[in-house]
Amino acid sequence: MSQKGAGIDLDKSLGYLLKEASSALRAAMEEVLRPLGMSVTHYSCLELLAQRPGLSNSELARGAFVTRQTMNVLLQTLERDGYVTRPAEAPVGKVLPARLTPRGRRSLEKATAAVRSVELRMLTGMTEPEQSEAFRILQGMIRSLRDGHEDA
Repeated sequence: MSQKGAGIDLDKSLGYLLKEASSALRAAMEEVLRPLGMSVTHYSCLELLAQRPGLSNSELARGAFVTRQTMNVLLQTLERDGYVTRPAEAPVGKVLPARLTPRGRRSLEKATAAVRSVELRMLTGMTEPEQSEAFRILQGMIRSLRDGHEDA
């Protein structure tokens, strides 16, 4: 049952193509992270903490594109397994800022190398100017969507 004119032509939808690329990237990242005992969310959390030590649960959740509850469970696991530390009591308010431990840093080094290999594979066949242009275009799309959302 064809419904011509209804919906979006998925073969020509940039949004659908971006979602497919995102899904393929995530699957490839999960594949290289699994042998390291990590998920993409686990890796994202460690990478965020390496670049911005002391982030709160909410900030980490936003940065890793998960709910606060999901991040809280992950942080508890990472803390229990020795990858991160958090103070027993919040220095200010209710926020328990997390920091990587030496074990977390070592684990992150291996994961970063694995994830970088996926990114390099994704860019195979693209020249450096094409990569720069793709980056610029994607940043522009994100900006347009966020700016449009704020006006709504």
